[in-house]
Amino acid sequence: MTEPPDAPATRRPALSPSRAADFKQCPLLYRFRAIDRLPEPSSPAQVRGSVVHAALEALYALPAPRRVPETAAALIAPAWEKVLAAQPGLTEDLDPAVRATLLEEARALLAGYYRLEDPTRFDPHSCEQRIEVELADGTLLRGFVDRIDIAPTGELRIVDYKTGKAPPAARALAEAKALFQMKFYAVAILRSRNVVPARLRLLYLADGQVLDYSPELDELERFEKTLMAIWRAIESVGATGDFRANPSRLCDWCAHRARCPAFGGSPPPYPGWPEHPADDNEAEDLLGLIEPIRA
Repeated sequence: MTEPPDAPATRRPALSPSRAADFKQCPLLYRFRAIDRLPEPSSPAQVRGSVVHAALEALYALPAPRRVPETAAALIAPAWEKVLAAQPGLTEDLDPAVRATLLEEARALLAGYYRLEDPTRFDPHSCEQRIEVELADGTLLRGFVDRIDIAPTGELRIVDYKTGKAPPAARALAEAKALFQMKFYAVAILRSRNVVPARLRLLYLADGQVLDYSPELDELERFEKTLMAIWRAIESVGATGDFRANPSRLCDWCAHRARCPAFGGSPPPYPGWPEHPADDNEAEDLLGLIEPIRA
């Protein structure tokens, strides 16, 4: 997750779960994030989620017997420093009292994790696994998977941690985005390992809930065609710059609402389709641009 991005000269444009979800939600949002690269403030909840993810990654780097709740709680402070090191200035305006509350909430989320799983009883195959695979039509998929488990019998499970709570009005949309993200990873695993994941597991640490889903091969093949179609549409719109707004209930939480024509704003001049659009191989993956999906 903290791996430096590849040099621009060697990177190909790729589709990530977050950017695919952005384009489906609102093509203009995709443009603002992937092409204009407009900054977005990170909310305390997003920072908290990044800290929890970093702590869980560090937890599973330890031998299984050491992965006890007390150790997990002690990992919050170094995880906080790791997040700050990845993006200096992230919390310049964060009140010390808010910081203290944020860290305490992160500890509570980690404590809640132990009600869902016992990390001393198994070893994951990988944590924060970077995946990159080219589909048959040339579409390149890229992203990071929170955790991959492989059972002794060979079944593969993809696990994703959710640390936030979506607003009630957006809960169904958030869950649909989460499942979209998991199917994205399932297709990447299918094409890179020739294995259909036996289970896609979402762990909602704030709610103490587990959502399991078992995809079928034909379902993933259909979803793969959807991803190809999304990338073709992105490239087509990118050539013209006609990224249109798609107003929805999620606009209330959009950081770029003031620039959106649907609300009387004006986007900056279109800079043209970049040679290397932004993707999840950058600091955004650590610091929460995909946290609305995780929520």
